[in-house]
Amino acid sequence: QVTVEYKNDNGAMVPIRVHTVLISTQHDETVTNDQIAQDLKEHVIKPVIPAQYLDEKTIFHLNPSGRFVIGGPHGDAGLTGRKIIIDTYGGWGAHGGGAFSGKDPTKVDRSGAYIVRQAAKSVVASGLARR
Repeated sequence: QVTVEYKNDNGAMVPIRVHTVLISTQHDETVTNDQIAQDLKEHVIKPVIPAQYLDEKTIFHLNPSGRFVIGGPHGDAGLTGRKIIIDTYGGWGAHGGGAFSGKDPTKVDRSGAYIVRQAAKSVVASGLARR
């Protein structure tokens, strides 16, 4: 996930800089987090993001939850999640299509969606919004 800052240039949104880069990737159990961060910067970030958009304020979250040895179907096994839109935003917002089934709370697409749903319900309950 890459967060980019833009400026409005006569109606055209022009990128100014990269604010944050987040990468979570599975790895071999013998590799250190420092090595993963170094390799991600060298072999993924540098070839993909033009250097002029990276600066000393750019934030890098590289495997921020720590070790990621168990992944794939073994780490994310679950049901197909066919009711995902109803379970989340009911068509009111964009959704990437992932499912909640079989995921533990460390998976932000599940925990993040739940916390945002609670926040939205609180906004409506307090009268700040109708829906």
